[in-house]
Amino acid sequence: MKITDTLVAEHRILLGVFAQIERVLPRVRTAAGVTMLASIVEGLLLDHGGTETELAYLALDHVLQDQGRLDRLHQEHQEIDAGLRAVRAAGGRAEAGRRLRAALLASRNHFRFEEQFVFPLLDEALQKETLSELGQAWRQRGKAP
Repeated sequence: MKITDTLVAEHRILLGVFAQIERVLPRVRTAAGVTMLASIVEGLLLDHGGTETELAYLALDHVLQDQGRLDRLHQEHQEIDAGLRAVRAAGGRAEAGRRLRAALLASRNHFRFEEQFVFPLLDEALQKETLSELGQAWRQRGKAP
């Protein structure tokens, strides 16, 4: 399985987690509870982003940089991270919930950008064997779905 297929599959898993968090969010009564949910998302995205960077983007940095997309990827990662950290600084439960929903939306939009523009570029720029080797490296990290 190519690394791009693997990353899309991981996106689907994360989107399922986001949907579940949004389903339970109205029942969370405290800002601390919302912060806990944000911490879970933050950890999942940190792990996912590390996988993308280590196994896929390093191989494509020069192509993405030439097209200005690398800066956008890094900026979006930083904005999502900042949005999740902002949940901890919220003034109350309602504000924390709004900030968490905004971070989830930003993550969804970022996934869409990667799937529409970045992953096809990876598929085009790297040889099929390389994509498969990167997918194998991901599985060896103990992350196979």
